[in-house]
Amino acid sequence: MKLFISPGACSLAPHIALRETGADFEAVKVDLALRKTEAGEDFLTVNPSGKVPALTLDSGETLTENPAILLYIADQNPASGLAPAEGSLDRYRLLSRLSFLGSEFHKAFVPLFAPGTSDEAKAAAAESVKNHLAALDKELAGRDHYAGNAFSVADIYLFVMLGWPAYVGIDMAAYPRSAPMPARSRSVPPWVPRSRPKAWREPDSPTSGIMRWS
Repeated sequence: MKLFISPGACSLAPHIALRETGADFEAVKVDLALRKTEAGEDFLTVNPSGKVPALTLDSGETLTENPAILLYIADQNPASGLAPAEGSLDRYRLLSRLSFLGSEFHKAFVPLFAPGTSDEAKAAAAESVKNHLAALDKELAGRDHYAGNAFSVADIYLFVMLGWPAYVGIDMAAYPRSAPMPARSRSVPPWVPRSRPKAWREPDSPTSGIMRWS
């Protein structure tokens, strides 16, 4: 398999998931501005939208969009426990949370990353992100995991996205249950990916405070 990624992007989630399952894959970096891979190949032939992640399977077929890719990775290795069994209520709860992260939460950040966004639009976007963070903080109260009672691809996806607020100037101290690494603490929440490397914090990157595989 080939996973097409861009450092700092949400493609980090399937990258972590593949590591969690021990899958055999190749990570291919993409320049999103040029829509080219690091080898100079046209990424639009892989994903016409020009967005990461994209996962090309050994069959030659390609999957796009994080909810689909993350579930595929989990289902290829059921022993990993990264997704509940098909048909179970927990499975549909997982789908609900993946859908929220891939649409509502992610969408709120777009104006904050997009060049040329007006100050007014950025302020509105920041407020939207803060509202989502406040809701997430309440949702995580008394829970070890984001969806259900076990570590899953939803925890991985949430972990990645919670590295973005600090990069756009949002103070995570106001959301203690959601912080990937609690302030002044070396403890790690149970929903943080188990395969994180020792040097998982990169203060100068867009994914400050989270794992970087790329």
